[in-house]
Amino acid sequence: MNAIENSLFVSRIQAVCDEMGATLQCTAFSPNIKDRLDFSCAVFDTKGKLCAQAAHIPVHLGSMAYAMADIVRQFDWQAGDMIILNDPYLGGTHLPDVTLIAPLFLEGELCGFVANRAHHADIGSKTPGSMPLARFLNDEGLVIPPQFLLRGGVRQDNTLKAIFDKLHNPILAQADYEAQISANLIGIRRLSALVKRMGKARFNEAIIILNDYAETLARSSLKEIPDGEYRFTDYMDDDGLGHNRIPISVKLTVNNDNIMVDFSGTANQVAGNINCPLSVTAAAVYYCFYCLMPAHTPACAGAFRMIDIKAVAGSLVNASFPAAVAAGNVETSSRIVDVILGALAQPLPDRIPAASHGSMNNIAMGTSAWDYYETLGGGGGAALACAGCNAIQTHMTNTLNTPIEILEKYYPLRIRQYAIRPGSGGQGLFRGGNGLVREYEFLEDCQVTLLTERRAIPPWGLAGGSSGETGVNLLNKQPLPGKISFKAHYQDCLKIMTAGGGGWGQ
Repeated sequence: MNAIENSLFVSRIQAVCDEMGATLQCTAFSPNIKDRLDFSCAVFDTKGKLCAQAAHIPVHLGSMAYAMADIVRQFDWQAGDMIILNDPYLGGTHLPDVTLIAPLFLEGELCGFVANRAHHADIGSKTPGSMPLARFLNDEGLVIPPQFLLRGGVRQDNTLKAIFDKLHNPILAQADYEAQISANLIGIRRLSALVKRMGKARFNEAIIILNDYAETLARSSLKEIPDGEYRFTDYMDDDGLGHNRIPISVKLTVNNDNIMVDFSGTANQVAGNINCPLSVTAAAVYYCFYCLMPAHTPACAGAFRMIDIKAVAGSLVNASFPAAVAAGNVETSSRIVDVILGALAQPLPDRIPAASHGSMNNIAMGTSAWDYYETLGGGGGAALACAGCNAIQTHMTNTLNTPIEILEKYYPLRIRQYAIRPGSGGQGLFRGGNGLVREYEFLEDCQVTLLTERRAIPPWGLAGGSSGETGVNLLNKQPLPGKISFKAHYQDCLKIMTAGGGGWGQ
């Protein structure tokens, strides 16, 4: 296979993921999937190694890349199978992210897998939006261990019934599960056509060449990091249950083009739900190093062969069952990115940006009749010759906002203000991006949960730049903690002002 053929193969296999994503978006019902695009699609080889992914959610895709091999070894696969899971300790991220995996068989031979992962606002949690303040995994909602959703093409009705029986609004949720099934079926159809066109032997050869090519590009770019040890520590504000300023420490050891990422010195897992499964930690690590690679580097397993991760079991970044993890996937993953980038800024001061707003600013709310969840952007970190972007989702999330028209059409909410938060970016030669302001008026009583960060510890600047402003949560103009669950009443107003990004340079 020559260079042109390899480039065409990369585009074709990635197009399978892109069409899966388009199918999922167009057939889903909930704003989380249809409007915010909180989903991801990927293709894997017969061993569960990542072959291709669409440009979707980094925390989804990196965690699937890390955990997929263990999942596929658990089953005796056959044509027409599809499994479902969300267990963070068995290949998931947090309970709202539900993953569907399907194998491709041609002439009785396994040729690969397709998978998609989507966020469901209703996963049976005791609090609406399924992002509760919880101490244990089982308190966060329905735990789905890997199990068959389809077996030999036959739907496992008992599996679906067991899931829907635990949900608050199963009729609304069914459309999203059907959309995920449809996305995988489209993926199988398109991947099958590609393998048939190429032939199985040539397809398998192309996968090997693809991974070797990605490894070559990755090693070439990572060789630019000087050999040495680079350390950095940053902190989580709190866990929502009384533990504050929780450290995440990293030591990067660079030896030629091999990198060890060691999280020794990181806090033990905590009572609150900011704990991270190791797969989520790996996703954040892979993301940071992938950003250093050329833009045309295939997003496959070969790109990460030179990266090893060490994290103590039972620590914040390698939590052990039954620790709660709902916010680990969204908040702690963001801070892991900060510590990796903080360490890389030492050998690569001209390539690494200051800290971005460092939170997905999670807002979950609802009643027994409806569930709503969204994340909010903030200020991007500035870099050499580049000011930070205003009011943007950064790093581990790649979702859109929920359009005001959609939110007000389907939910008893009114948006009173949605604007850039002026002056919140850090000062510097290049200024950090500004956060945003989003103010909700409740048109009926409901339960609200906030899981937000950078409310106490600001996003740091680099090269003498100032930190960004911390975020602020207000209910009827009175301050709220970063992590809280409360009852909102008719005509109450919740105002979220997200953090700005750090500045760069004096």
